[in-house]
Amino acid sequence: MGKINVLDVTLRDGGCVNNFNFGQVYMEKILAAQEASGVNVIEMGYLDENKGTQSGRTQWISIPAISDTLLKEKKAGIKYVAMMDYGKYSVEKFPSRTENYIDGIRVAFHKKNMHDIVTIGKQIMEKGYELYIQPMITLRYSDAELLELIELVNTELPQASGFYVVDSFGEMRPNDMSRMLNLVDHNLIPSMLLGFHSHNNLQMSYSNACAMLQFPTNRDLMLDTSIMGMGKGAGNLNTELLLEHLNLYYGGHYHIAPLLEVIDKVINQLHSEFYWGYAPEYYLSSANHCTPSYASHFYNKHMLPIDQVAELLSLIKEEKKISFDKEYAEELYRAYNESKTVDDSNVVKELKTAFEGKEVLIIAPGKSLLAYSSQIDVIKDRENVVSIGLNLTGETKVDYLLTTRKDVFDNSINNGIPIITTSNVSKGARGNVKILNYKNWIEIDDRTHDSSFVIAANLLKACGVRSIYLAGLDGFSVNINENYYDPNLRRPVNEEQADRRNRYYKNFVSKLRLESIDVKFVTPSRYE
Repeated sequence: MGKINVLDVTLRDGGCVNNFNFGQVYMEKILAAQEASGVNVIEMGYLDENKGTQSGRTQWISIPAISDTLLKEKKAGIKYVAMMDYGKYSVEKFPSRTENYIDGIRVAFHKKNMHDIVTIGKQIMEKGYELYIQPMITLRYSDAELLELIELVNTELPQASGFYVVDSFGEMRPNDMSRMLNLVDHNLIPSMLLGFHSHNNLQMSYSNACAMLQFPTNRDLMLDTSIMGMGKGAGNLNTELLLEHLNLYYGGHYHIAPLLEVIDKVINQLHSEFYWGYAPEYYLSSANHCTPSYASHFYNKHMLPIDQVAELLSLIKEEKKISFDKEYAEELYRAYNESKTVDDSNVVKELKTAFEGKEVLIIAPGKSLLAYSSQIDVIKDRENVVSIGLNLTGETKVDYLLTTRKDVFDNSINNGIPIITTSNVSKGARGNVKILNYKNWIEIDDRTHDSSFVIAANLLKACGVRSIYLAGLDGFSVNINENYYDPNLRRPVNEEQADRRNRYYKNFVSKLRLESIDVKFVTPSRYE
C-alpha cells in the first residue's frame, strides 16, 4: 500500500447541513482544528458562481475569496482544495494558481457528463491546480461504463491527482466496495491515487473505509471524512474515528484532541440546530437508491407514516432519483394521496346541517392546551359551540375528531367519538367515520398544504361557519419540546422549516378573516 491520506470535508459536505452558513468565527475554529489534527487535505467548501458569497459561508463566489477571508495562511504539509459541481462554475474564471490560493479542485459530475469533464479538467490543471475526479453515484455505473470513464481519464487526463469512488446515496455494502475497488485499481493508471467518499445511510461508512484500507494495492489512497460525521442527511465518515484507527493500526500520527475540542465548542451546537445522522428515512432513501432529499421532503411533512414514505420513495422514476426535484416530489405526493378518492358530498351536507348556526371551536394539539384547559372548557361547554379536535391523542373531550394521521385514526376508531378524516387515511367502513375526499380540501402553492387545520378550516368555510375559535394552534418552534402536548407527535424542525410554516399559517388565518370569518385565538399563537 502507498500513502494513506485523509481529506476532511467538514467545511464543504458539512455545509450542506446549514446551507454553508457557519459564520466567520466557526469557520476559523473548524479550520484550526482540522489543521491541528494533521489531516492531509482540507476541503474549504464549494465553488458556485451563482450561489457563492465572499465571506461568512463556505459556498464561495471565487477562489480568491477563500484566501482573502479564511485561508490567510497555509500550514506546511497540508493541501487545501475546493469542490465544484459540473456546470456550476465557469473554469475560465479561475485565476492562475499562486501559492496563496487553494491547491486543488475536486470536480463532481453525473454519469451523463463524464465526457464533458475532459475539457474543464485540462483547463483546471493548465491553471496550476491539482485535479480530483469525483464521479457521483459511482455505483450507478455498469462495469463497462466505469471502464469507459477510467480509460477516458487515463488517456485524456493522466496528470490528474486522484480518482474517486463516490457513494453519494450511502448504499454501498462490502461486496460493492470489493467490485468497485478491484475494477478501478486494476485499470486506473498507477500514478493516480484512489479516493473514497461515503455517506452513512446504512451505517457502513466506517466498515467500508476499513475494507478500503485492507484492500491490496500499491497506490496511494484518500479517504474523505468530516468532524463528528457532519454532512447532509445521515452524514459522513467521522474524522476522529478514522484518525484513531489509523493511529492504532497504520502508524498514523494524527491528533484527536483538537477535533474533540471543536466538537465540544462548535459542532455540538450546530448538531443541536441542524440534525444529521442515522434516521429511518435515510435508510429508506439508500434502500430505494435515491437522493436522501426525497426522503427528507416526504418525512418532514409529518403527514405520512414511515411505511407510506417508503412506498412513495419506491414510486420515484429512475431518471428522477439522482437529483432532487421539488416540483416532481410535490406532484408525486399529491398523486399518491389523491389516488384514494371518495364521493364526500353527503358527508359535507351532513356536517353543514350539524354546524348550521353554530360557532366552532378548533382544538389543535399544541402545548398551550395544558395551561389553558379551563378557558377552553368554558367555550367548549357553550350550547351553541361545536368542538373539533385536530389529531388529538389525549383525554380531551370533543364533538368531532378530525385526523389526517393514520396512527391517530387507528387509535381513535373505537373511542366512540365521530371521526372526520380524509380519503388518503381511510375509506371508512369502521365506526362513526366521515370521509372527506382528500383532493377537495387541501391548499396548493409551491407546496402541498394538507394539515388538519387547513382541511378543517376549508371544511368549515364550505359549511357556512362564520365564527371560529382556535385553541392549541401554537405554531412551530425549533425547540422540539415546545411543540405539541403529546411528545409522540413531536418531530424536529429547523429554523427555516419553523419560520416557513409559521408564516404560511399566519397568512392562512389572515385570509380566513378577509373572507368575513370571525377568527378568535383562545390560546397564545405564533399565527396571531
